[in-house]
Amino acid sequence: MGIETRFEQGMRVTDAKTMDVVEMVLGGKVNKEIVANINRHGGRAVGLTGKDGNLITARKLEMKAINPDTLTPEIIDIGMVGEVAGINPAIIISLEQANFIPVIAPVGVDESGRTYNINADLVAGKVAGALQAEKLILLTDVEGVRDKSGKLLNTIDIAEVQGLIDDGTIVGGMIPKVTCCPDAVAAGVKKTHIIDGRMEHACLLEVFTDQGVGTAVAEFR
Repeated sequence: MGIETRFEQGMRVTDAKTMDVVEMVLGGKVNKEIVANINRHGGRAVGLTGKDGNLITARKLEMKAINPDTLTPEIIDIGMVGEVAGINPAIIISLEQANFIPVIAPVGVDESGRTYNINADLVAGKVAGALQAEKLILLTDVEGVRDKSGKLLNTIDIAEVQGLIDDGTIVGGMIPKVTCCPDAVAAGVKKTHIIDGRMEHACLLEVFTDQGVGTAVAEFR
């Protein structure tokens, strides 16, 4: 659409024009493609956004950073980017009971009706927590989290996450992926995983092999 893409700390800066595209693409084109593919392979999928059934209540995200000139914290305005204020899992539970698979676009709405783009990983973590899910599996386009030498970290204890962010091991788009994991565990999810969705049978290999193929984030201690 000719709109410049800009990210701050792994979050897409979203103005009004971008929000229209986000809602159109995520809630429409991409969501329906995923639904159609699941159904084509024998599943029973239903597409949703956070607006359906008041599934995702949002509020504007306030992102803070240190000003390099003054060395003081300041708020970065990244536009119509939200965070999850609440999850109402009733519609998901109803669909699950009827053997449907919900496919959720990460778009939420606040109390005044404003629409917000929310990071999909953060939404997934909150939904998993609200459902008390056994596992949260995040499929991405990298093998998992690597240390500074490039070696894959097969496991990360949730107590280590902030330190890995602070020392620069976890950067960019991997930050929201990893930070949603301790939140999900704290909400009752047993174990979280970050794996390469491009790998054939990645979910099976991660769950049913001793070492897995990605990074498991949980309370190991």
